[in-house]
Amino acid sequence: MALCCITPIFCQAQEIKVDSETDRTMTGDPIFAHGLYYTGMVEYDGEMIPSFLYAEYYVFGKLVFKNKAQAKKYYKIANNIKKVYPIACEIRQTVDKTIAHMDSLPTKKEKDAYLKQQEKELKAVYYPKLKKLTFAQGKLLIKLIDRQCDMTGYELIKKYMGGFKAGFYNAFASLFGASLKKEYDPDVDDRLTERAILLIESGQM
Repeated sequence: MALCCITPIFCQAQEIKVDSETDRTMTGDPIFAHGLYYTGMVEYDGEMIPSFLYAEYYVFGKLVFKNKAQAKKYYKIANNIKKVYPIACEIRQTVDKTIAHMDSLPTKKEKDAYLKQQEKELKAVYYPKLKKLTFAQGKLLIKLIDRQCDMTGYELIKKYMGGFKAGFYNAFASLFGASLKKEYDPDVDDRLTERAILLIESGQM
């Protein structure tokens, strides 16, 4: 009974609140600058002045962790995001570029040849980057690809390279406890990840 009474008090005493200064201390300087865009001259109080538009700025309630272990876990995720999110953005750009070019090709033969060439080039570009990632960062990247491309890695490979290759690559990933079918869930499982991503995207973390 005594332990049951003491434990809540102890947990409360160990609560760790998070603010922007803590974010900077734990994750370093932002990797993206906060967006500021010139939109032209506007009239204000009888004078013409330059107008600027700021990118979205996010305001969240302060996170409160029960202990240092919870805080450490969150900042480990945030640091991993800073490393793999730019790669996910690159992949999104590559996918968009590939789809646009494929749509311009008139025959299936030309599309197949282009995809084969792209596969070789992508391996040359991304293999050196991906082999430097930790296991946790690799699993995170799989989810971020789903977030950025609106398709899981498995769906992307299946759509553009066929079901056989999609199955093969997914089976290979499963040997390491990962799955290319893993979906990003910003509302539940990946809620804290989404929070960190928004802050990183806007240059706030």
